[in-house]
Amino acid sequence: MAVILSARRTAVVPKGGAFARFSLEELAVPVLHACLADAGIAAVDEVICANAIGPGGNPARRVALAAGLAERVAGLTIDRQCAGGLDALRLAAALVDSGAADIVLAGGVESFSRRPLRFLTDPDGGAPVAYDEAPFTPWPARNPRMAEAAAGLAESRGYDRAAQEAWAIQSHAKALAVLAWPEVVSLAGVARDPFARGLTPRLLARAPVVAGSVTRATAAVAADGAAFCLVAADRFARPGALHILGARTLGADPEQPGLAPVPAGLALFEDLGVAAPDIAQAEVMEAYAAQAMACVEGLGLDLARVNTGGGALARGHPIGASGAILAVRLFHSLGDGVGLAAIASAGGIGSALAVERQR
Repeated sequence: MAVILSARRTAVVPKGGAFARFSLEELAVPVLHACLADAGIAAVDEVICANAIGPGGNPARRVALAAGLAERVAGLTIDRQCAGGLDALRLAAALVDSGAADIVLAGGVESFSRRPLRFLTDPDGGAPVAYDEAPFTPWPARNPRMAEAAAGLAESRGYDRAAQEAWAIQSHAKALAVLAWPEVVSLAGVARDPFARGLTPRLLARAPVVAGSVTRATAAVAADGAAFCLVAADRFARPGALHILGARTLGADPEQPGLAPVPAGLALFEDLGVAAPDIAQAEVMEAYAAQAMACVEGLGLDLARVNTGGGALARGHPIGASGAILAVRLFHSLGDGVGLAAIASAGGIGSALAVERQR
């Protein structure tokens, strides 16, 4: 059974903030170095890095080389959008459990600030057409923009604007209540997530509408950041490590991507022979308040055990890194019992991963 020996991340900084000038390598390398130093390990067999909106060119390879790892560490970049960072851990665990690798650095990195502009060329020689969001299905009629999908989910579940705003207020309040963030690698003088703030219903009443009942306050802000975990074979386990009990990634209705973690999580529960009451702590992605609310409800989780240090609404959403951030949070805050990370992804994909502390 694969274990997580160490886990670190940068702060999550909104687009255009303190990390605006950093490349993917400059964001990721300090995190890799911290993971290795924490575990007292110098060499790895592979780096698996999620990245969704970068320039391509296999960022995992560039990050591995920039970190000074051996040239034989090839580097594997994956694009599963929001779920990529969590699925990087799933792939790392599979490599380790199969015997194909002993130690793997896995996670993700994203820079909204420095993402390239995207254009579609005109086959008839006309001017290129810019686009902001890639298609996530082959059918335009079943490819809603993420905010529109969240608004539709909120309407179908009866989550009005006030309920979503109440979730956002709690997310920020929980983040502000955390006094120290040992998981965060200080970069550019930023050692904690700067976006969290005290919110009130009166303040949120002024938030601009994004789609339907979804506002800018109930949708995670685009952000920059990196997060990685050091995944190793069980023989490297030590007190404090996390055992990766299992992971599931499943596809679901592309028109309701926010619900996709529910079947993935329930399948994982069945694999492990556990139920929602067995989950001691859950880190559920908050791309949108409505999406997080639906996942918590669908999985039957105890709200008091969910996102105890706040969620992405209080941090921001560096797409390729967001799933790995959930795992990093569990590594640094899970006590006894089973920890769950769950995330929805564009295109109707849900990923879930379960861990337990080594004692």
